[in-house]
Amino acid sequence: MITGILNPARVVEQLVKQRVTHMVTLPDSETRHMYDRLIAEPTIHVIPVSREGEAIPVAAGLWIAGQRPVISIQNAGLFESGDALRGLAIGIDLPLVMFIGYRGYTRHGDTPDSAARILEPYLHLWGVDYFTVESDADLDRVPMAFERAERRSQPVAVLIGTEYAKE
Repeated sequence: MITGILNPARVVEQLVKQRVTHMVTLPDSETRHMYDRLIAEPTIHVIPVSREGEAIPVAAGLWIAGQRPVISIQNAGLFESGDALRGLAIGIDLPLVMFIGYRGYTRHGDTPDSAARILEPYLHLWGVDYFTVESDADLDRVPMAFERAERRSQPVAVLIGTEYAKE
C-alpha cells in the first residue's frame, strides 16, 4: 500500500452525501478505522457478513427492498464473490458501488501480491468500471462512482489504494 492519508470521516461524509443507507462489509484490520467511524454514523447501518462472497447478495436484497447499500470488501474477497458479481450484480443490473481494498497495491508496478496484480484485469474481464482512491484528495471519485453506477445500472468499484487513517 502507498502512504496516502484517507480519513474515514471524509469517506463517510461522501457516503452520507450519496444517501447510502447500508454498508455491507467483512471487517478486517485494514478497514478497522473506517468500520469504527461507520458504526458512529447514525444514518448508515453497518451489516457485517461472515464471508465476502455474501456481500453482493445481501446488498442486492437491500436494493430490492428500496435501500441504497454499498459494500466494502478486499480484492481477494471480490474474487470469491465472482459468481455473485456475474450472476447477480451484473445479471440484474444492480447499480452497486463496491469499495474494494486494493491489498498489495504499490502504485509503481512492482507488485508481488497476486491479488493486486489480478484486480484490475479481473474488473476489466467483467466490464466493471472503477476509480482508484489513494488519499482524501481523490474523494471526488466517490460521487463519480455513484453517478456511473446509476447511469449504467451496473456495479462500479472504488479501489482503496491505501489504509484508512486513525482519527
